[in-house]
Amino acid sequence: MNGYTAFGLLLAAAGGACVYLASPNQCWRAAPWPAAVNKAARAGGALLLIAGLAALRHVLQAPAACFVFAHWLMLLFVLFPYLGALLCARRNAS
Repeated sequence: MNGYTAFGLLLAAAGGACVYLASPNQCWRAAPWPAAVNKAARAGGALLLIAGLAALRHVLQAPAACFVFAHWLMLLFVLFPYLGALLCARRNAS
């Protein structure tokens, strides 16, 4: 795997995490962030997602980069709520 590919996927994962944490229904934290922090997290997440797509575009052709990026985000946005549920279960068990 090329370094730009791994870097692009990592940036997209960080951006997806920021967007997920900005959601009021997220389960990673005990309480959601305040509105001002949510706005900054969404903006930072969007910038990280754009940077991730740009890094993937540096390595792959545009259609392939968009395909990989979209599927990576679908995977992340399916996994993040399940990871949050796991964290909530562990938090409540202790």
